[in-house]
Amino acid sequence: MAKKVLVIDDDNDFVESILNLLEARGYSVASASDGKEGVEKAKAEKPDLILLDVMMTTKDEGFNVARQLQEIEEVKGTPVIMVTGVRKEMSLPFGFEPDQTWLPVKQILEKPVKPETLLNAVSEALA
Repeated sequence: MAKKVLVIDDDNDFVESILNLLEARGYSVASASDGKEGVEKAKAEKPDLILLDVMMTTKDEGFNVARQLQEIEEVKGTPVIMVTGVRKEMSLPFGFEPDQTWLPVKQILEKPVKPETLLNAVSEALA
């Protein structure tokens, strides 16, 4: 059975390209365009992996969603890979590191992300 990936991102072009890339590799893909919809889809779909953007309806929405997902029994423990351009967009002089409490994600990838890099991260997270 194909592994299910949920992409939570408001950039339609990015979502479309990720969807095509992952489906071509045999993954089943669902998407949501904001955090609220993403949390609801995560509960309903119970994905094997979540790809999560940071800046959607607010500049920090993805950070809040990452923490919220860990409080929901149906998806608690589901690996989350943050795929974001927040550092570049906001000219932040620092990056982010996964953290059990503040940023409970498996990995953080900077946009634009190379397809091979994303596929490797997805494969690792699902292993």
